Amino acid sequence: MDKKIIKRQLFDQIKAHVSHKEITLVVGPRQVGKTTLLKLVEEDLRQEGKKTLFLNLDVESDRAHVISQEALVQYIRLSFGEERGYVFIDEAQRKEDAGRFFKGIYDMDLPYKLLLSGSGSLELKEKIHESMAGRKRVFELLPVTFEEFAAFRTDYRYNDRLMDFFRTSEIETNSLLNEYLQFGGYPGVILCASAKEKLQLLVEIYQSYLVRDISFLLGVEKTDAFTHLVRLLASTIGNLVSVSELSSTLGISAQTVKKYLWYLEQTYIIARVSPYFRNARTELSKMPVYYFSDLGLRNLSAHVASETVESDGFLFENFVFSILRERFGLASNPIHFWRSKGGAEVDFVLQAGAKLIPIEVKSRSGKNIAMSRSLTSFIHQYRPERAFIVTKNHQAQFVVGDTPVEAVPFYELLEKNFIGGS
Repeated sequence: MDKKIIKRQLFDQIKAHVSHKEITLVVGPRQVGKTTLLKLVEEDLRQEGKKTLFLNLDVESDRAHVISQEALVQYIRLSFGEERGYVFIDEAQRKEDAGRFFKGIYDMDLPYKLLLSGSGSLELKEKIHESMAGRKRVFELLPVTFEEFAAFRTDYRYNDRLMDFFRTSEIETNSLLNEYLQFGGYPGVILCASAKEKLQLLVEIYQSYLVRDISFLLGVEKTDAFTHLVRLLASTIGNLVSVSELSSTLGISAQTVKKYLWYLEQTYIIARVSPYFRNARTELSKMPVYYFSDLGLRNLSAHVASETVESDGFLFENFVFSILRERFGLASNPIHFWRSKGGAEVDFVLQAGAKLIPIEVKSRSGKNIAMSRSLTSFIHQYRPERAFIVTKNHQAQFVVGDTPVEAVPFYELLEKNFIGGS
Protein backbone atom coordinates (compact mmCIF):
# COMPACT_ATOMS: atom_id res chain seq x y z
CA MET A 1 0.00 0.00 0.00
CA ASP A 2 1.27 3.48 -0.84
CA LYS A 3 0.09 5.50 2.11
CA LYS A 4 1.67 5.19 5.51
CA ILE A 5 0.09 2.55 7.69
CA ILE A 6 -0.19 2.75 11.45
CA LYS A 7 0.72 -0.70 12.72
CA ARG A 8 -1.88 -2.11 15.10
CA GLN A 9 -0.98 -4.55 17.86
CA LEU A 10 -4.19 -6.46 17.15
CA PHE A 11 -2.77 -7.58 13.78
CA ASP A 12 -0.64 -10.34 15.31
CA GLN A 13 -3.53 -11.61 17.45
CA ILE A 14 -5.87 -11.83 14.46
CA LYS A 15 -3.18 -13.39 12.28
CA ALA A 16 -2.64 -16.05 14.95
CA HIS A 17 -6.38 -16.76 15.02
CA VAL A 18 -6.80 -17.40 11.28
CA SER A 19 -5.76 -21.03 11.81
CA HIS A 20 -8.70 -21.58 14.20
CA LYS A 21 -12.02 -22.87 12.89
CA GLU A 22 -14.18 -20.42 14.83
CA ILE A 23 -15.20 -17.16 13.18
CA THR A 24 -12.88 -14.20 13.71
CA LEU A 25 -15.03 -11.16 14.57
CA VAL A 26 -13.43 -7.69 14.69
CA VAL A 27 -15.61 -5.00 16.26
CA GLY A 28 -15.11 -1.38 17.24
CA PRO A 29 -16.24 2.18 16.60
CA ARG A 30 -16.38 3.68 13.14
CA GLN A 31 -13.21 4.82 11.41
CA VAL A 32 -10.70 3.18 13.74
CA GLY A 33 -9.19 1.11 10.92
CA LYS A 34 -11.07 -2.20 10.94
CA THR A 35 -11.19 -2.40 7.13
CA THR A 36 -7.49 -1.50 6.85
CA LEU A 37 -6.61 -4.13 9.44
CA LEU A 38 -8.55 -6.86 7.61
CA LYS A 39 -6.99 -5.82 4.29
CA LEU A 40 -3.52 -6.15 5.84
CA VAL A 41 -4.33 -9.62 7.18
CA GLU A 42 -5.68 -10.61 3.75
CA GLU A 43 -2.57 -9.26 2.03
CA ASP A 44 -0.36 -11.21 4.43
CA LEU A 45 -2.25 -14.44 3.73
CA ARG A 46 -1.98 -13.90 -0.02
CA GLN A 47 1.77 -13.43 0.27
CA GLU A 48 1.83 -16.84 1.97
CA GLY A 49 0.09 -18.31 -1.06
CA LYS A 50 -3.31 -18.66 0.63
CA LYS A 51 -6.59 -18.14 -1.22
CA THR A 52 -8.66 -15.17 -0.03
CA LEU A 53 -11.92 -13.40 -0.85
CA PHE A 54 -12.85 -9.91 0.41
CA LEU A 55 -16.43 -8.61 0.42
CA ASN A 56 -17.54 -5.23 1.74
CA LEU A 57 -21.27 -5.09 2.45
CA ASP A 58 -21.23 -1.31 2.00
CA VAL A 59 -20.61 -2.07 -1.70
CA GLU A 60 -23.77 -2.97 -3.61
CA SER A 61 -22.09 -5.46 -5.96
CA ASP A 62 -20.59 -7.29 -2.98
CA ARG A 63 -23.93 -7.35 -1.15
CA ALA A 64 -25.42 -9.19 -4.14
CA HIS A 65 -23.32 -12.24 -3.23
CA VAL A 66 -24.76 -12.32 0.28
CA ILE A 67 -28.45 -12.36 -0.63
CA SER A 68 -28.72 -15.89 0.75
CA GLN A 69 -26.50 -18.50 2.35
CA GLU A 70 -26.67 -20.56 -0.83
CA ALA A 71 -25.61 -17.59 -2.97
CA LEU A 72 -22.61 -16.85 -0.72
CA VAL A 73 -21.47 -20.48 -0.59
CA GLN A 74 -21.73 -20.76 -4.38
CA TYR A 75 -19.66 -17.61 -4.83
CA ILE A 76 -17.01 -18.84 -2.38
CA ARG A 77 -16.86 -22.23 -4.14
CA LEU A 78 -16.39 -20.39 -7.44
CA SER A 79 -13.32 -18.72 -5.93
CA PHE A 80 -11.85 -21.58 -3.87
CA GLY A 81 -13.39 -24.82 -5.08
CA GLU A 82 -13.25 -27.23 -2.14
CA GLU A 83 -9.82 -26.01 -1.02
CA ARG A 84 -9.08 -24.09 2.16
CA GLY A 85 -9.78 -20.36 1.77
CA TYR A 86 -10.24 -17.23 3.87
CA VAL A 87 -13.42 -15.18 3.45
CA PHE A 88 -13.30 -11.58 4.72
CA ILE A 89 -16.64 -9.80 5.11
CA ASP A 90 -16.42 -6.14 6.08
CA GLU A 91 -19.38 -4.23 7.55
CA ALA A 92 -21.04 -7.57 8.36
CA GLN A 93 -23.82 -5.87 10.32
CA ARG A 94 -25.26 -4.65 7.00
CA LYS A 95 -26.61 -8.16 6.44
CA GLU A 96 -30.09 -8.51 7.89
CA ASP A 97 -30.16 -11.10 10.68
CA ALA A 98 -26.38 -11.34 10.34
CA GLY A 99 -25.80 -13.57 13.35
CA ARG A 100 -28.11 -16.33 12.20
CA PHE A 101 -26.90 -15.97 8.61
CA PHE A 102 -23.19 -16.48 9.40
CA LYS A 103 -23.92 -19.08 12.07
CA GLY A 104 -25.64 -21.10 9.34
CA ILE A 105 -22.59 -20.81 7.07
CA TYR A 106 -20.31 -21.87 9.94
CA ASP A 107 -22.48 -24.89 10.79
CA MET A 108 -22.18 -26.21 7.21
CA ASP A 109 -18.63 -27.25 8.22
CA LEU A 110 -17.10 -26.02 4.96
CA PRO A 111 -13.32 -25.69 4.47
CA TYR A 112 -13.59 -21.90 4.56
CA LYS A 113 -12.51 -19.58 7.37
CA LEU A 114 -14.77 -16.56 8.02
CA LEU A 115 -13.33 -13.24 9.21
CA LEU A 116 -15.99 -10.60 9.87
CA SER A 117 -15.83 -6.97 10.89
CA GLY A 118 -18.35 -4.31 11.73
CA SER A 119 -18.87 -1.05 13.55
CA GLY A 120 -19.88 -0.94 17.18
CA SER A 121 -23.52 -0.72 16.26
CA LEU A 122 -26.12 -2.57 18.26
CA GLU A 123 -27.01 -4.55 15.13
CA LEU A 124 -23.60 -6.19 15.33
CA LYS A 125 -23.43 -6.54 19.11
CA GLU A 126 -26.89 -7.99 19.61
CA LYS A 127 -27.52 -9.98 16.45
CA ILE A 128 -24.06 -11.39 15.82
CA HIS A 129 -22.64 -11.80 19.33
CA GLU A 130 -25.60 -13.69 20.73
CA SER A 131 -26.48 -15.77 17.64
CA MET A 132 -22.93 -17.06 17.20
CA ALA A 133 -22.26 -18.12 20.79
CA GLY A 134 -19.44 -20.66 20.86
CA ARG A 135 -18.69 -20.16 17.17
CA LYS A 136 -16.67 -16.95 17.20
CA ARG A 137 -13.91 -15.06 18.95
CA VAL A 138 -14.34 -11.32 19.31
CA PHE A 139 -11.47 -8.87 18.88
CA GLU A 140 -12.09 -5.22 19.80
CA LEU A 141 -10.27 -2.57 17.79
CA LEU A 142 -10.36 0.79 19.54
CA PRO A 143 -8.65 4.07 18.56
CA VAL A 144 -4.87 3.93 18.15
CA THR A 145 -3.16 3.57 21.52
CA PHE A 146 -0.45 5.96 22.65
CA GLU A 147 2.12 3.20 22.24
CA GLU A 148 1.03 2.58 18.64
CA PHE A 149 0.91 6.34 18.02
CA ALA A 150 4.42 6.93 19.40
CA ALA A 151 5.86 4.01 17.40
CA PHE A 152 4.32 5.45 14.22
CA ARG A 153 5.46 9.00 14.95
CA THR A 154 9.04 7.80 15.46
CA ASP A 155 8.92 5.89 12.14
CA TYR A 156 9.27 2.54 13.93
CA ARG A 157 12.95 3.25 14.53
CA TYR A 158 12.84 1.77 18.02
CA ASN A 159 10.65 -1.32 17.55
CA ASP A 160 11.08 -3.20 20.85
CA ARG A 161 13.06 -0.31 22.38
CA LEU A 162 10.22 2.21 22.62
CA MET A 163 10.40 2.21 26.42
CA ASP A 164 14.07 3.19 26.20
CA PHE A 165 13.06 6.08 23.93
CA PHE A 166 10.49 7.30 26.48
CA ARG A 167 13.00 7.08 29.34
CA THR A 168 15.80 8.91 27.55
CA SER A 169 13.86 11.44 25.44
CA GLU A 170 11.70 13.43 27.86
CA ILE A 171 11.11 16.45 25.61
CA GLU A 172 10.10 14.35 22.59
CA THR A 173 7.92 12.09 24.73
CA ASN A 174 6.15 15.09 26.25
CA SER A 175 5.52 16.53 22.78
CA LEU A 176 4.00 13.24 21.61
CA LEU A 177 1.88 13.07 24.76
CA ASN A 178 0.49 16.57 24.25
CA GLU A 179 -0.40 15.87 20.61
CA TYR A 180 -2.15 12.64 21.61
CA LEU A 181 -3.97 14.34 24.50
CA GLN A 182 -5.28 16.98 22.11
CA PHE A 183 -6.25 14.97 19.03
CA GLY A 184 -6.64 11.39 20.24
CA GLY A 185 -6.19 8.18 18.30
CA TYR A 186 -8.42 8.04 15.23
CA PRO A 187 -6.05 6.87 12.45
CA GLY A 188 -7.33 9.38 9.91
CA VAL A 189 -6.82 12.21 12.39
CA ILE A 190 -3.27 11.09 13.15
CA LEU A 191 -2.47 11.04 9.44
CA CYS A 192 -3.75 14.60 8.85
CA ALA A 193 -0.97 17.09 8.18
CA SER A 194 -2.26 20.10 10.16
CA ALA A 195 -4.15 20.82 13.35
CA LYS A 196 -6.93 22.42 11.30
CA GLU A 197 -7.35 19.27 9.20
CA LYS A 198 -7.33 17.09 12.32
CA LEU A 199 -10.11 19.14 13.88
CA GLN A 200 -12.17 19.10 10.68
CA LEU A 201 -11.94 15.32 10.47
CA LEU A 202 -12.92 14.92 14.12
CA VAL A 203 -16.03 17.00 13.40
CA GLU A 204 -16.83 14.79 10.41
CA ILE A 205 -16.36 11.61 12.45
CA TYR A 206 -18.68 12.86 15.19
CA GLN A 207 -21.34 14.08 12.75
CA SER A 208 -21.20 10.77 10.88
CA TYR A 209 -21.64 8.96 14.20
CA LEU A 210 -24.71 11.05 15.04
CA VAL A 211 -26.27 10.55 11.62
CA ARG A 212 -25.36 6.93 10.86
CA ASP A 213 -25.54 5.37 14.31
CA ILE A 214 -27.46 7.45 16.81
CA SER A 215 -30.24 8.89 14.64
CA PHE A 216 -30.89 5.39 13.31
CA LEU A 217 -30.77 3.70 16.71
CA LEU A 218 -32.94 6.28 18.42
CA GLY A 219 -35.32 6.49 15.49
CA VAL A 220 -35.23 10.30 15.52
CA GLU A 221 -33.63 12.99 13.43
CA LYS A 222 -33.23 15.54 16.24
CA THR A 223 -30.44 14.55 18.55
CA ASP A 224 -30.10 17.79 20.56
CA ALA A 225 -30.58 16.18 23.98
CA PHE A 226 -28.17 13.42 23.06
CA THR A 227 -25.54 15.91 21.89
CA HIS A 228 -25.94 17.95 25.08
CA LEU A 229 -25.50 14.81 27.14
CA VAL A 230 -22.22 14.02 25.36
CA ARG A 231 -21.05 17.58 26.02
CA LEU A 232 -21.91 17.30 29.72
CA LEU A 233 -20.06 13.99 30.04
CA ALA A 234 -17.06 15.41 28.19
CA SER A 235 -16.82 18.35 30.59
CA THR A 236 -17.13 16.16 33.69
CA ILE A 237 -14.95 13.12 32.94
CA GLY A 238 -13.76 11.46 36.11
CA ASN A 239 -16.62 12.92 38.17
CA LEU A 240 -19.56 11.05 39.64
CA VAL A 241 -22.50 10.94 37.22
CA SER A 242 -26.02 11.27 38.60
CA VAL A 243 -28.78 10.17 36.22
CA SER A 244 -31.34 12.29 38.08
CA GLU A 245 -29.16 15.42 37.78
CA LEU A 246 -28.60 14.80 34.07
CA SER A 247 -32.33 14.26 33.63
CA SER A 248 -33.09 17.59 35.30
CA THR A 249 -30.39 19.47 33.38
CA LEU A 250 -31.35 18.07 29.97
CA GLY A 251 -35.12 18.15 30.52
CA ILE A 252 -35.58 14.50 29.58
CA SER A 253 -36.66 11.50 31.62
CA ALA A 254 -34.21 9.50 33.71
CA GLN A 255 -35.10 6.45 31.63
CA THR A 256 -34.09 8.29 28.46
CA VAL A 257 -30.79 9.36 30.05
CA LYS A 258 -30.07 5.73 30.95
CA LYS A 259 -30.88 4.67 27.40
CA TYR A 260 -28.59 7.33 25.92
CA LEU A 261 -25.74 6.36 28.26
CA TRP A 262 -26.18 2.74 27.27
CA TYR A 263 -26.05 3.62 23.57
CA LEU A 264 -22.88 5.64 24.14
CA GLU A 265 -21.23 2.67 25.81
CA GLN A 266 -22.39 0.16 23.20
CA THR A 267 -21.04 2.32 20.37
CA TYR A 268 -17.65 2.71 22.08
CA ILE A 269 -17.86 6.46 22.71
CA ILE A 270 -17.61 6.20 26.51
CA ALA A 271 -16.65 3.58 29.07
CA ARG A 272 -18.31 3.20 32.46
CA VAL A 273 -16.24 2.77 35.62
CA SER A 274 -18.03 1.71 38.79
CA PRO A 275 -16.94 2.33 42.40
CA TYR A 276 -15.12 -0.38 44.31
CA PHE A 277 -16.96 -2.06 47.16
CA ARG A 278 -16.37 -5.45 48.71
CA ASN A 279 -20.12 -5.98 48.30
CA ALA A 280 -20.86 -6.16 44.56
CA ARG A 281 -24.53 -5.30 45.09
CA THR A 282 -23.55 -2.02 46.72
CA GLU A 283 -21.28 -1.26 43.77
CA LEU A 284 -24.14 -1.61 41.28
CA SER A 285 -26.34 0.84 43.18
CA LYS A 286 -23.77 3.65 43.34
CA MET A 287 -22.99 6.42 40.87
CA PRO A 288 -20.33 5.62 38.24
CA VAL A 289 -17.85 7.80 36.42
CA TYR A 290 -17.35 7.82 32.64
CA TYR A 291 -14.31 8.20 30.42
CA PHE A 292 -14.08 8.71 26.67
CA SER A 293 -12.59 6.09 24.37
CA ASP A 294 -11.00 8.82 22.25
CA LEU A 295 -9.50 12.00 23.69
CA GLY A 296 -9.87 14.02 20.49
CA LEU A 297 -13.59 13.33 20.41
CA ARG A 298 -13.82 14.23 24.09
CA ASN A 299 -12.06 17.58 23.52
CA LEU A 300 -14.27 18.34 20.53
CA SER A 301 -17.41 17.63 22.57
CA ALA A 302 -16.23 19.72 25.52
CA HIS A 303 -14.93 22.59 23.34
CA VAL A 304 -11.50 22.28 24.97
CA ALA A 305 -8.99 24.85 23.70
CA SER A 306 -5.64 23.49 22.54
CA GLU A 307 -3.69 25.68 24.94
CA THR A 308 -5.40 24.13 27.97
CA VAL A 309 -4.78 20.49 27.04
CA GLU A 310 -1.43 20.20 28.81
CA SER A 311 -2.86 21.45 32.11
CA ASP A 312 -6.12 19.48 31.97
CA GLY A 313 -5.80 17.00 34.84
CA PHE A 314 -9.00 15.15 34.02
CA LEU A 315 -7.83 14.66 30.43
CA PHE A 316 -4.60 13.07 31.67
CA GLU A 317 -6.68 10.90 34.03
CA ASN A 318 -8.77 9.77 31.03
CA PHE A 319 -5.52 9.03 29.19
CA VAL A 320 -4.27 6.82 32.05
CA PHE A 321 -7.62 5.02 32.07
CA SER A 322 -7.16 4.26 28.36
CA ILE A 323 -3.75 2.72 29.06
CA LEU A 324 -5.13 0.59 31.90
CA ARG A 325 -8.04 -0.52 29.74
CA GLU A 326 -5.75 -1.48 26.90
CA ARG A 327 -3.24 -3.29 29.12
CA PHE A 328 -5.52 -5.11 31.50
CA GLY A 329 -8.98 -5.15 29.93
CA LEU A 330 -12.24 -4.51 31.72
CA ALA A 331 -13.47 -8.08 32.09
CA SER A 332 -10.51 -10.13 33.33
CA ASN A 333 -9.13 -7.30 35.47
CA PRO A 334 -11.98 -4.92 36.30
CA ILE A 335 -11.07 -1.26 36.75
CA HIS A 336 -12.89 0.65 39.50
CA PHE A 337 -12.49 3.90 41.40
CA TRP A 338 -12.83 4.42 45.14
CA ARG A 339 -14.65 7.05 47.20
CA SER A 340 -14.97 6.88 50.96
CA LYS A 341 -17.80 8.38 52.99
CA GLY A 342 -15.30 10.86 54.34
CA GLY A 343 -14.48 12.13 50.85
CA ALA A 344 -11.21 10.28 50.21
CA GLU A 345 -10.74 9.42 46.52
CA VAL A 346 -8.51 7.05 44.57
CA ASP A 347 -8.71 7.41 40.79
CA PHE A 348 -8.42 3.73 39.88
CA VAL A 349 -8.52 0.41 41.69
CA LEU A 350 -7.41 -2.48 39.50
CA GLN A 351 -8.69 -5.91 40.47
CA ALA A 352 -5.99 -8.34 39.36
CA GLY A 353 -7.30 -11.71 40.43
CA ALA A 354 -7.65 -11.55 44.20
CA LYS A 355 -5.34 -8.53 44.38
CA LEU A 356 -6.33 -4.89 44.68
CA ILE A 357 -3.98 -2.34 43.15
CA PRO A 358 -4.80 1.34 43.85
CA ILE A 359 -3.57 3.85 41.26
CA GLU A 360 -3.59 7.60 41.79
CA VAL A 361 -3.02 10.01 38.89
CA LYS A 362 -1.05 13.24 39.28
CA SER A 363 -0.85 15.42 36.18
CA ARG A 364 0.95 18.43 37.65
CA SER A 365 4.58 18.95 36.80
CA GLY A 366 6.97 19.44 39.66
CA LYS A 367 9.89 17.81 41.38
CA ASN A 368 8.04 16.89 44.55
CA ILE A 369 5.63 13.97 44.47
CA ALA A 370 3.87 13.49 47.78
CA MET A 371 1.58 10.80 49.17
CA SER A 372 -2.03 11.95 49.34
CA ARG A 373 -4.28 11.35 52.32
CA SER A 374 -6.75 9.55 50.07
CA LEU A 375 -4.27 6.94 48.82
CA THR A 376 -2.92 6.52 52.35
CA SER A 377 -6.46 5.98 53.62
CA PHE A 378 -7.14 3.28 51.01
CA ILE A 379 -3.89 1.50 51.85
CA HIS A 380 -4.67 1.49 55.57
CA GLN A 381 -8.15 0.11 54.91
CA TYR A 382 -7.39 -2.58 52.31
CA ARG A 383 -3.64 -3.28 52.77
CA PRO A 384 -2.81 -3.90 49.09
CA GLU A 385 0.47 -5.54 48.12
CA ARG A 386 1.43 -2.61 45.88
CA ALA A 387 0.20 0.87 45.04
CA PHE A 388 1.10 3.36 42.31
CA ILE A 389 1.07 7.06 41.57
CA VAL A 390 1.10 7.77 37.83
CA THR A 391 2.78 11.00 36.75
CA LYS A 392 3.81 12.60 33.49
CA ASN A 393 7.55 12.31 34.02
CA HIS A 394 8.53 11.88 37.68
CA GLN A 395 9.50 8.98 39.89
CA ALA A 396 9.55 8.41 43.64
CA GLN A 397 9.13 5.64 46.19
CA PHE A 398 7.25 5.48 49.48
CA VAL A 399 6.14 2.91 52.01
CA VAL A 400 2.80 3.06 53.82
CA GLY A 401 2.56 0.36 56.48
CA ASP A 402 3.76 -2.74 54.65
CA THR A 403 2.72 -1.46 51.21
CA PRO A 404 5.37 -0.16 48.78
CA VAL A 405 4.12 2.81 46.77
CA GLU A 406 5.84 3.72 43.52
CA ALA A 407 5.42 6.98 41.62
CA VAL A 408 6.14 6.33 37.93
CA PRO A 409 5.84 8.10 34.58
CA PHE A 410 2.74 7.02 32.63
CA TYR A 411 4.71 5.05 30.05
CA GLU A 412 5.86 2.58 32.71
CA LEU A 413 2.28 1.27 32.68
CA LEU A 414 2.92 0.04 29.14
CA GLU A 415 5.50 -2.53 30.23
CA LYS A 416 4.47 -6.16 30.38
CA ASN A 417 3.90 -7.65 33.83
CA PHE A 418 4.26 -4.19 35.37
CA ILE A 419 1.47 -4.83 37.84
CA GLY A 420 3.15 -7.73 39.61
CA GLY A 421 2.31 -10.52 37.16
CA SER A 422 -1.43 -9.85 37.24
